[in-house]
Amino acid sequence: MNFSFTEEQEYFRKILKEFAKDELLPQYTKWDREGITPKHLWRKLGQLGVNGLRIPAEYGGSSADCLTTGIAAEEIGRGDFNLTYAVMLNALIGEIITKHANENIRAEWLPKIASGEAIIGIAITEPSAGTDAGGIQTTAKRSGDTYVLNGEKSGISVATAADAFIIFAKTNPQLGNRGISAFIVSKDTPGLECTSYEDMGNVSIGRGSLYLQDVEIHADHLIGQENEGFAQVMNGFDLSRLLIGLQCAGAAFQSLDETIEHVKIRKSFGKPLAVYQGVSFPIVTHYTQLEMVKWQAYRGLWLRDHGQKHSKESASVKWLGPKYSQEAIHECLLLNGHYAYTKEMPLEQRLRDVIGLEIGDGTAQANQMVIAKDIIGRDFRSY
Repeated sequence: MNFSFTEEQEYFRKILKEFAKDELLPQYTKWDREGITPKHLWRKLGQLGVNGLRIPAEYGGSSADCLTTGIAAEEIGRGDFNLTYAVMLNALIGEIITKHANENIRAEWLPKIASGEAIIGIAITEPSAGTDAGGIQTTAKRSGDTYVLNGEKSGISVATAADAFIIFAKTNPQLGNRGISAFIVSKDTPGLECTSYEDMGNVSIGRGSLYLQDVEIHADHLIGQENEGFAQVMNGFDLSRLLIGLQCAGAAFQSLDETIEHVKIRKSFGKPLAVYQGVSFPIVTHYTQLEMVKWQAYRGLWLRDHGQKHSKESASVKWLGPKYSQEAIHECLLLNGHYAYTKEMPLEQRLRDVIGLEIGDGTAQANQMVIAKDIIGRDFRSY
């Protein structure tokens, strides 16, 4: 088994590591304090090729493999956790549009996503349908050459920053999960209202709710075949969950690196903190856990690149990646002392930001259900 990256991948990692350190990390806390989505940095990431990694070259992307996309998630996560959405969200949406949308949609939106000119959100979750994504109540009724959408979406990332959304709605409620379709809807479409939340973390992502009241769109805004939207997005989650694990691990590894430097310098009772096992052993524990999650994530991405099953790998990374990362960052905050409890240091924000992804894209319980279904059997829940 070969765990090494190619020369091109190592070069890409080096570029992103330097960019994250020099341009992202110094301003990471700025956007949280000001409540701003730094769209200029999304465009900068577009120039670096980050936004279009999973978009074909003919549409301005780089047609990169999933493994390379994971490298971007990890390294950007070290500099600015929230800007990693430009990797994770765009990879998910880029795949959905590339694989399922018509040529008009691909030609209009993929180049804008790749360049950072446009930010696209994905709207599935509703007030009464989170983990049970198939339980959404938003409807899309066909009327001649148009669809009319009505409903509410909640907890939507980039709700206040996006230029458009991929909205999932029931086109045939009698079919359950098999009656869900996906549509691309511009933010300025009449009848669509976007509101913001005052979140604990992920502030610069601009999370919020969408309200759809008689939102009328042309039938060619349908992505893929009618009633097949659920299958499209569930396959995409296997990618986004792996990227989320690396996104969280990147933030946690950066926190460990900063903390290691601190405990080597800071003295207590005449000795550096690092010499005490009560300090060094927790660092070792968190480092080891994060390394295991990281390599499980890269294994899952390798499996996806080779067309092999990877749902349980993806679920395990999404379950343990945010969990181990927030535990590591919490430990780092404590080891840095009372200054780390202030907003003068980035640790408290990383902790708040990472906790958000213990919920988004599948809770711990939801991901454990995916793993159980795979290793025990699909019918185990009927007993």
